[in-house]
Amino acid sequence: MRIGGSVALVTGGASGLGLATVRNLHDRGASVVILARSARGKDIAAELGERVVFSPGDVTREEDVSAAIELAASLGTLRIAVNCAGTGHAVKTVGKDGPFPLAAFNEIVQVNLIGTFNVIRLAAARIAQAEDDGEERGVIVNAASVAAFDGQIGQAAYAASKAGVIGMTLPIARDLASLKIRVVTIAPGLFHTPMFDPFPRSAIDALGRQVPHPARLGDPAEFASLAAHIVENPMLNGETIRLDGALRMAPR
Repeated sequence: MRIGGSVALVTGGASGLGLATVRNLHDRGASVVILARSARGKDIAAELGERVVFSPGDVTREEDVSAAIELAASLGTLRIAVNCAGTGHAVKTVGKDGPFPLAAFNEIVQVNLIGTFNVIRLAAARIAQAEDDGEERGVIVNAASVAAFDGQIGQAAYAASKAGVIGMTLPIARDLASLKIRVVTIAPGLFHTPMFDPFPRSAIDALGRQVPHPARLGDPAEFASLAAHIVENPMLNGETIRLDGALRMAPR
């Protein structure tokens, strides 16, 4: 799939992995719609200028996703969707304050899993209307996490939500194969996103030393590079790719 000249929808595109993906796709010639709850998306769009627009919204709301897709359609032909929107927090199944609050568990699953599927189904329906670009119509890339495989203490909800994204990757790829739409998931390890901004440098370095090689936190640009390669490589489909420097997470 050619990136240049295509239109991409990137959720969670106002920071971290999503922002790096927005920059990468834009640099390669795509028009990009940023769908995010953070108003910072407006500043990012203004900074990047031509071919980048911001659509404020929540991935769990059909009307917000539909509005972003309509905005994308106004820029050209939507062919790429990258799901980076997500949330999470650490709560033990039974802790000092009692059992894990069910509402908190539901919120994480709602955003990370159901929100991702909401974007997939609506974006795929629009991509399916496009003319073929060579042998395909479009590509959907999802962000999961190595926590889906190596969930740590307190990550029951987060791990479950990301495992759900991985679990639905192959069946959705099979669902969409007749429409010539590919679906691939990236499971990143420890990446230096804004979540780590409050940490002292010593703590960040210590976390990085847990990674076998390279012994550091990942750069969001490396995630974006893989996302772009997935878009461009037509044989990548129905797969989850760990991007983690051979990290296997310890229990805590």
